[in-house]
This record gives sequence, C-alpha cells and structure tokens, in this order.
Amino acid sequence: MAVSPAADAADRERLLAGTHHDPHSVLGAHPVPGGIAFRAFRPYALSVTVVAGELRAELHDDGDGFFSGLLPLREVPAYRLLVAYDGTAQDVEDAYRFLPALGDLDLHLIGEGRHEQLWKALGAEPTTHQGVTGTRFTVWAPNARGVRVAGTFNFWDGTAFPMRSLGGTGVWELFVPAIGEGELYKFEITRSDGSKTLRADPLARRTETPPNTSSVVHASHHEWHDEEWLARRADTRAHEAPFSVYEVHLPSWRPGLTYRQLAEQLPGYVRDLGFTHVELMPVAEHPFGGSWGYQVTGFYAPTARLGTPDDFKYLVDALHRAGIGVLMDWVPAHFPRDDWALAEFDGRPLYEHEDPLRAAHPDWGTLEFDYGRREVRNFLVANAVYWCEEFHIDGLRVDAVASMLYLDYSREPGQWTPNEHGGRENLDAVAFLQEMNATVYRRVPGVVTIAEESTAWDGVTRTTDSGGLGFGLKWNMGWMHDSLDYVSHDPVHRKHHHGEMTFSMVYAYSENYVLPISHDEVVHGKRSLVSKMPGDWWQQRADHRAYLGFMWAHPGKQLLFMGQEFAQGAEWSEAHGPDWWLLDPAYGAEPDHRGVRDLVRDLNTVYRASPALWQRDTDPSGFQWLVGDAAEDNVFAFLRLDAEGVPLLSVSNFSPVVRPDYRLGVPDDVPAWYEAVNTDAARYGGSDITNPDAIKPEPTPWHARPASIRLTLPPLATVWLRPA
Repeated sequence: MAVSPAADAADRERLLAGTHHDPHSVLGAHPVPGGIAFRAFRPYALSVTVVAGELRAELHDDGDGFFSGLLPLREVPAYRLLVAYDGTAQDVEDAYRFLPALGDLDLHLIGEGRHEQLWKALGAEPTTHQGVTGTRFTVWAPNARGVRVAGTFNFWDGTAFPMRSLGGTGVWELFVPAIGEGELYKFEITRSDGSKTLRADPLARRTETPPNTSSVVHASHHEWHDEEWLARRADTRAHEAPFSVYEVHLPSWRPGLTYRQLAEQLPGYVRDLGFTHVELMPVAEHPFGGSWGYQVTGFYAPTARLGTPDDFKYLVDALHRAGIGVLMDWVPAHFPRDDWALAEFDGRPLYEHEDPLRAAHPDWGTLEFDYGRREVRNFLVANAVYWCEEFHIDGLRVDAVASMLYLDYSREPGQWTPNEHGGRENLDAVAFLQEMNATVYRRVPGVVTIAEESTAWDGVTRTTDSGGLGFGLKWNMGWMHDSLDYVSHDPVHRKHHHGEMTFSMVYAYSENYVLPISHDEVVHGKRSLVSKMPGDWWQQRADHRAYLGFMWAHPGKQLLFMGQEFAQGAEWSEAHGPDWWLLDPAYGAEPDHRGVRDLVRDLNTVYRASPALWQRDTDPSGFQWLVGDAAEDNVFAFLRLDAEGVPLLSVSNFSPVVRPDYRLGVPDDVPAWYEAVNTDAARYGGSDITNPDAIKPEPTPWHARPASIRLTLPPLATVWLRPA
C-alpha cells in the first residue's frame, strides 16, 4: 500500500529549526512502499520538479518550503531538480542524493585524534563526488544540535542547507554541488539551548580580508619550483649548520606590499645580507593587526591582508630559490574570544578548556587550548604539519611555550589546580608538544622546531624518546636579558656586570640555543638596539657593532629583527615598519647606518665560511675561554673550534679606550693570525684602529697557554681572528 511521501511533522519541525542531525534520511529520494518518495526543502520556491531523463514530475507543495511526491519507480533514478522562484528557475543537483563525501578511515582517525592531515578531511574541499563537481563542507561540532552551511551561494540563508552528523565523531558533512572556489561561507550552528551562532570555519584555508570574517572556498594551483632546496634541506641538522635569522613582520617590512611584491624584494635583500633564514612573525589569519599576528583565528589560512594562500606560497618559493630558509612563528598557546571564531564554538567550551580557570589566559585576555582533548590536540598537531607540508615552511618557532607548560603561569594561588601528581606542570601541554615535535620531525625531514621558552624547564631540546619536549632549538632568553643589561650600562660601570656576559657559558650546552634580538626587545618603551647603548651617537653605534660581533661569535644560532641591521634609532612600529629613509644617500647620517648594515653582511659572510662558528654550537669542545675574567678591562676573548679543531678567535673590548699591545694567550700550533672582522673598521663607521698585518704568536706563556699574541684592541669593538 502506498504511503504519503511528505516529511512527517517532527522532521519538518527539526529541519525548520536547524536541529536535524540526519537531513539526508528525510530529503532526497528514498524507496518506500509504492515506489520512490522524493522530498525537497526549498524555502522561497514556487515549485520543485523532478527531472529524470524523459520523466518530469512536479512535486506537491507541502508548505513551509517542503515539497514531496511519490513516483511509481522500482529504483532511484539519476535525477535533477528544476526549482522555480519568482522570476527565475534553476536546474540543480539535489545535495541530498549523495552518500557522505568523507570516508570511514578519515572519521576513525578524527575520532582517535590521529589525523595528521586533518585539513584534507575537515573544512571546505572543492571536489568531484559521485561524478558531480562541488564542494564538500565538513566541521567538527560535537555539542551542536544542528549545523547548516550559509554563504554567498545561498544569500547567507542556510535554512535549505542542513548538514548531517556522521556517527559519534561530532563531524557534520554536506556536499554542495556546483559550488566552487571563491565562494564565501560560514557554519550556522544551533546550540544546545536552540540559539544560533554563525561561525567561520576553523579549518578554512582562505579567509576574507579583515575586518571581514567569512571563510573562502579555496583550492591551491601553485606549482612549486624549490625542488633543489627541499632535496638538500635535510642534509645537515640545524644545530650543526650555519643558522643566521632575519626576523620579519611581513605587513610592515615594506608597508603596502603584497606577498607577490614582497617576493620581488625580500629574497634579494636577505640574500645580499647573508642571512640563512627569515623568520616570519605569525602569518596565520588574525582579526587585529595590532596583535602582530599573535592572536590567531584562522590557524589554517595565511592572512588575506597580503594576498591569497597561493600568493604566500609564491613568496616561500622565491625565498627557497634564493637559498633562504623560511621559519614561521606559530601560536598554539591561545586564541582570541571573538564570537565568530573558536570560542565556545558549538555552544560549549570546545577548543578551550571547560574549566574557566584553565581556559582564561591571564595576560592576554584570550583562551587557552584544551591540550588534553584529543581532537583539539589533533587540530594543532595537524596544523603544524600543514604549514610544513603544504607551504614548504622549514621551521616553526613556537610562541609562548612557558605559558603552556605551567598551570600557574601568571596565576596567583587559588587561581590554578595542581596536576594529578600535585605539581604545577601542565601534563597535557607537555604531551601535546612532544606529539607535535615527534610528528613534524617524522613527517617532514629537514624542518626544525624552535621554542620560545623563558624558564629553566629541563630538556626542551632533548628528544621525546629521552623524555624531552623534542624541540630542535630554544631561544636563549637568559643570554638576551643579561647581555642587553650589560651593554646598557656606561662602560665605566660595566666591570661590575662582567658576569652578565660570561654566565651564559655556564649553561650554554644545556640546550640547543638561538640568541634572539627579536621584535619583543625593540618595542613598548624598550628602545631599539642601538638606542639601548649609552653615550653619544658614535659610542652607541660602536657598542651596537661590537655587540653584534660578540653575538655572532658566541655559541648558539642568532636572530636579528628587521631595522636593527642598520641601527634604526626608533622603536619598531607595525604601522610604518623600518625607517628605510635612514639609508637614503640624501640623508646626512646615511653612512652611519649603511656602515652597520655592511658589518652585518660581513659578519654573515665570514660566519657562513667559518665552520668554527656553527659546526659545534652544541658541543662544549667547540668553545674555549682565553680570557673571561678581565672585568677591569671590559674584555672578553674566546676560541671557537670546528670539527677538525680549526679555530676562530673572538675578542671584544667594551671600553671606549684603545688597548695597544693587549696580550692574549693562544695555542702554539697556529703560526699566524689575521683579522677576519673588525667592527671598528672605517667602512663600518668606526675609528679604523685595526691590526692590518699578520699577528704571529710569541713563545711567551699567557692565560695558561703556551704562546701569546699582542693585539691593538680598538675601542668599543669586536675583532675576529682566523689562522693565516
């Protein structure tokens, strides 16, 4: 006996309310007694007609946008819908005739929190499904009563586009035929209390330009040309290779330039100065430019301020073809509370911890991720892999690691709960960081992960199988604070702070370190690097140059923020970027700034050509003090040694006086030394007190060495000597 093809009252109510978990079980074509029942939900339509070959059957208007009909067919035919509106008619595929466009393996891996290419399963994916082109929309929203897709393709009314819940994974899916690249969309989520929220896609690969917040359907068409770079990237481990980093805030390096325009200028500039890598401050989409990118809402999308995702790939490609590695700041510590993004995404805490004390970040007014939730951990681990695999990023500098590791970070007693062992360590965050590092290093040979971690946490750069966090490198915040404090004192007082320049060698080999002079040190009233120096303009520049020479020779890799390479006097501003006008030949003091930049170029050139300065950065046998206790002289001298024992001698004089015939103990197996770098050279803006001739050791023991040399130490300067 035939049955009524119309949707029953309960289904209609749930579809109208946006709370149906399985609209495909109602809508579409379904065998029933008496034939095939066709049901469509098309609000605003005047009529809906099923078209199957020669067959044309207009469905009955059941009211409220529902249409149905029973056709005496034995099986579901290939069919389309002809939908008539006031003044127009559309011949369309029925989105509710398709099987799920997400496979069981994907769902299993998502449920386990082990989908290492999560971006290929969730989000908006232009695809061909069952022979039809369209876009598959998927989103994780386990607490939602219903989810619909709204966008430009349905005039931002998602009523007729309900998604289906796939099993118990919390994933909702809908394949929408004929929808392609460039369409804007969001997910309309019905919360448990029946209220609705319109959310950007957490896995969106492209976004609208802020302040607009929609996600954009995207497919990449970039063809890479960096095969040579990738092939040799894994040849040498980062801590045993030259690693000199230029830190860049892309929107302000040359304000107004797009990714593609930057690709025409940045690689040449960085290559000319000899840096091995750039480090990009966060590229992922963020609503507030004043956060410099550190408050991310679009973890899978490069900011649209500078172009498309393929434009960003073009920039990375250009840097690689210029022989420059690309590091990127990555921010898994927290996210902002914007009500269109991740916060209480499906009506309940989802990406953030359900305990409000754990969720609220005390310093930044943001929310911390729930690292103990496997799907959240998967979201972040896969995100790290995504940037390395899809964008060929060579390394991730992980921001604010300390805030993740400690439950009591910036919290008073009573504002935090100890872990299961009674300690202050965030064990979930530790497990996440270990998993992230292990996964990235396993999947993407040749990459490096770098921790911005400011505490004495043990084993940040120890391997995960040895109980460490598994990072490749760690920022040496202690060296940065101590050395900057030392040089900020007037030279006459530096003898009282001598230990601030030598203490770093007490722990230099406890981790694999990077020496960072980053954006954080040249903002918020801290002054630029040259402006931290005491004295007049000549002394400030001399101290600046001497400090860079000391830094480049010290064990550890080095990082310098843009603008500091030419001794910019003003603090950095994200609004107008570096003061490039200081390098305009028409500016009277231009030689002063060009001289510092020339020094940076020469430091990098000699550094890269001197394995002693990088080959044994993490090996104590690669460093020897010659004199570390000359506090009255403000002098530091040490040897760096490569794997074959070939030395480079660095001596710094942080006093504004010339020290003629300064005797240093040296090995007796080097017949002569010559100056490789002298930061006081005239071409750098110095007083040109140099040691132009070969310096031969004398058989006079000194500093517990069998031989010694006599040098003229220029004022406020660092000198590097190499064997002749």
